Amino acid sequence: MWHWECMRQRERRRDTVMASCLYYLIPALGGYSVASYFFLKNPHLLHARKHSAFHATHISHRGGCGEKLESTMEAFTHAVELGTHMLELDCHLTRDGQVVVSHDENLLRQTGSDVNISSLNYEELPLYKERLEVTFNTGHFSSGADRKLALLEDLFRKFPKMPVNIELKERNPALIDKVSELVKRYDREHLTVWATTSSSIMKICRSTNASMPYMFTVSRALWLLLLFYSGLLPFLPLGENFLQFYLPRVINRTFIPESGILRKRVVVALIEKLTMRRSLFQHLVKRGIQVQLFVCNTDEDIRAAFAVGATGVMTDYPTLLTHYLHTHTHST
Repeated sequence: MWHWECMRQRERRRDTVMASCLYYLIPALGGYSVASYFFLKNPHLLHARKHSAFHATHISHRGGCGEKLESTMEAFTHAVELGTHMLELDCHLTRDGQVVVSHDENLLRQTGSDVNISSLNYEELPLYKERLEVTFNTGHFSSGADRKLALLEDLFRKFPKMPVNIELKERNPALIDKVSELVKRYDREHLTVWATTSSSIMKICRSTNASMPYMFTVSRALWLLLLFYSGLLPFLPLGENFLQFYLPRVINRTFIPESGILRKRVVVALIEKLTMRRSLFQHLVKRGIQVQLFVCNTDEDIRAAFAVGATGVMTDYPTLLTHYLHTHTHST
């Protein structure tokens, strides 16, 4: 009898403690949710807005590789003449220390020669194939008169005022040093963006030249989503200037990924549900962070990107995007 009475007393004490905790916890959570929502909508009250030297609505992926051979001076010139706001490209380093504009380090896909850029001097690099399949428009090909791999310095020299997004795919301090050196030499730190999916590579980029704007890496983008869904995002500072991400609806339609898991419709649908959040993008834009979605190669994809809150669209077809922007209005 005494034993059961003791158990009932302990249960009553436990219930009292839980009730007391809930009494304070529920209002606290409610206050936190209200504050998080308020500052999500009004980030200027906590954070100074970033001010970039340029705003890029029209971005040409690999120079607009659906209309000219990718990453050639002909492609870049064509995109600039069409009024693009930023050129997107990748860089690698030759054996003789030249910074070459090329998506791949190995040139088999682009030239038919199974050689690495780093193993050859610049003058030894093979020419591009006469026709190349457009990565984000499977089954479609581009061609052009210019088949030579371009030098980053030639691009900087020809287009001194054109913003350029440089993606680096390899952990190569020598390459990063060379890119930074060229950026400084042509006085374009404010016009050139560090881009990479790897946080370890970005760390080297930032330590080499912290004056250049930079984008979210994959791990930082995942952290951004965690902050957003936990409600912590409005309260924490962000160093990045750009968020670049796939428009998920292009996956398995115009772009066929190598990863098997991305070929599952349910996975792509989940990614779209979690990432394409207009309230997230609006918050970033209010903080001065540009949101750029890629790679949009149809009017429908361009429209979808702007509808969800993108400030810029990356395309392989600069003519298409130029026409769209001239004939449509959009707001973020």
